[in-house]
Amino acid sequence: MTGYVMFRKDRLGRRGGGVILYIKESIQAYEIKLEKEAECEEAVWCNIVTGKSTLTVGLVYRSPNISMEENEKIHNAIKEVSKRDCIIMGDFNHGHIQWTSLQSTGREDQEFLNLVQDSFLSEHVLEATRGENVLDIVLSSQKEFVDNVKICEPLGCSDHNQIHFIIKVKGERNRKIRYRKTFHKGRYKDMREYLAKIDWNNTLKNKTATECWNILKSEIDCVVDKFVPLKKQGKRSKKKHLSKEAIRKIKSSK
Repeated sequence: MTGYVMFRKDRLGRRGGGVILYIKESIQAYEIKLEKEAECEEAVWCNIVTGKSTLTVGLVYRSPNISMEENEKIHNAIKEVSKRDCIIMGDFNHGHIQWTSLQSTGREDQEFLNLVQDSFLSEHVLEATRGENVLDIVLSSQKEFVDNVKICEPLGCSDHNQIHFIIKVKGERNRKIRYRKTFHKGRYKDMREYLAKIDWNNTLKNKTATECWNILKSEIDCVVDKFVPLKKQGKRSKKKHLSKEAIRKIKSSK
């Protein structure tokens, strides 16, 4: 999408699936990694620079057939991120939680509700997003971060309703911060493991040379974004040149 920076986390093991987050180029944002025990299969986390502070934004997909291990990682991620200013959104597939009354049925739904309350997070979606259930939610560490939530018609062939809302944070105008890749700190072992899991034979099957190159380039860009951290660039100091008069005086004093 023109004018936006893409952050994505692909589903491993088969084509399709995963999560993707677009942030306007005019907004200073960079991807972050959580602790290993909070690294979810389908979640992406970014820091958005808002003046002198940052807002962590997370996009999560929780499968209805999730394993206990992966479910625990999602809980660990929420615990970690909720300690800072944050907004967490996505399809969590907890359809038996009544967010207006904060009641639920079922063990997993009750555990998730307890987690949200224990993390002092506010949930902003109170209308059904698929059928009669609230599967897609928006959580925030401060209630005033999210405003004007609207449930809209599904997009395209999706069976989930869209959620439109406004993020309200204080920022600084015309503040440009540049970031650079710190390749010497790259997680190259994780890169190799990620690329090794891709079924290249099927992925590149019946593709032209140009199509193969575009796919390969896209995957390389993806692993670089995932496993090479960013560092804020400092201001370059301008060298102050000596005036001709100062140089003359230095020479005459020798």
